[in-house]
Amino acid sequence: MPDTLDKYLVIYDLVRLIPFGRVSSYGTIARFAGPGITARLVGRALTASQQLANVPAHRVVNSEGKLTGKMHFGSPTRMAELLEAEGIKVVNDKVVAFKEHFWSPEELSAEG
Repeated sequence: MPDTLDKYLVIYDLVRLIPFGRVSSYGTIARFAGPGITARLVGRALTASQQLANVPAHRVVNSEGKLTGKMHFGSPTRMAELLEAEGIKVVNDKVVAFKEHFWSPEELSAEG
């Protein structure tokens, strides 16, 4: 189990880097988190993170911008509400202008 916990911690560290008002995808986080980490594992880690206030799991959506993890936020509208509070419009459980709001860890190396 420590191996899974270590992977979850790497995922949480990456998710914490997603800026306010931006979103990323499960697959993108998985790709940058390292070997053995899949989009599905990212989803499981974020489901487990709901008790951690400092992991903005609501900023991770599927590769089309859909709020596929919304059922893990206590209410079916909470994930959308959190995103909208950050200026991200959501219609029919999908991020509007997804590509404009999309963030990838690649941006970190472009900044430096």
